[in-house]
Amino acid sequence: MNNRIDDNRVLEAGRRALATEADAVSALSGRLDASFVAACRALMDCRGRVVVTGMGKSGHVGGKIAATLASTGTPSFFLHPAEASHGDFGMITRDDAVLALSNSGETLEILTILPLIKRMGVPLIALTGNATSTLAREADVHIDVSVPAEACPLNLAPTASTTATLAMGDALAVALLEQRGFTPEDFARSHPGGALGRRLLLRVEDMMRTGDALPLVQASTTLSAGLLEMSRKGLGLTAIVDERRAVLGIFTDGDLRRTLDRQIDVHRTLMRDVMTAHPKTIAPGELAAEAVRLMEQYRITALLVVGDDGLLVGALNVHDLLRAGVM
Repeated sequence: MNNRIDDNRVLEAGRRALATEADAVSALSGRLDASFVAACRALMDCRGRVVVTGMGKSGHVGGKIAATLASTGTPSFFLHPAEASHGDFGMITRDDAVLALSNSGETLEILTILPLIKRMGVPLIALTGNATSTLAREADVHIDVSVPAEACPLNLAPTASTTATLAMGDALAVALLEQRGFTPEDFARSHPGGALGRRLLLRVEDMMRTGDALPLVQASTTLSAGLLEMSRKGLGLTAIVDERRAVLGIFTDGDLRRTLDRQIDVHRTLMRDVMTAHPKTIAPGELAAEAVRLMEQYRITALLVVGDDGLLVGALNVHDLLRAGVM
């Protein structure tokens, strides 16, 4: 075996494989018809779970399709067809639907459990590359995912065919997602541990500084006293409020740098004279992602949190958002 690499031939082979797979996926769009609609209707009507099954490479693709369906509002799991013949078929209930993947449509392990699926009367949707195959004929709905050729130069290794099947599975998941009115918040509830989940579930009130950790002073407070408050609370800012705690302004590290450039007396200057009036604020019930958006839009690093009554209830800065994993 020749282990030497020809750079040009490697690049050519890679581009050829990608082009073959891209063409295979592109061709699927023109084939979407009433069968695709019927498949979506059967999956939407399923009162239980969508059971995805497939053998070999189709099985790996099936696992991903099941995971995508489950995370986008269609309860689903993957069932290995060989294990189904040895007891795991009991995982399927009469309320379920089966989504079977087989490029040939003649996969022995799937055909073995096919009579049991038919006997149960659960909807069977098949994705195959052979419309005349046993699985295609026996399915309630058949979707054609055939490809003219594999990306493999030997036309043997499942490459373009598995990509086409995976893409069709994604198309089903997306169509169902839209029909269910699935929202970003719904998606986040399926991904609470991920960065996206934190961005979509975590709210400002979950991370803002409150109580004794909240830096605030009166408008008549001297700048020196205001700086002490900022130093004690370590948030890089202090809010300036009136007697009711209504926000009058904010003073940040950036304001301090600009103030020192003016060479003023920190012991005589009052906070009202150096604060930034009408600062950007956010409500405690807003998503943390909205705080990120505001900071990016206005190029600021901190926000005051104001309740419905217009009174200060908290504050947070960019470091709070970073620690929470939403940036």
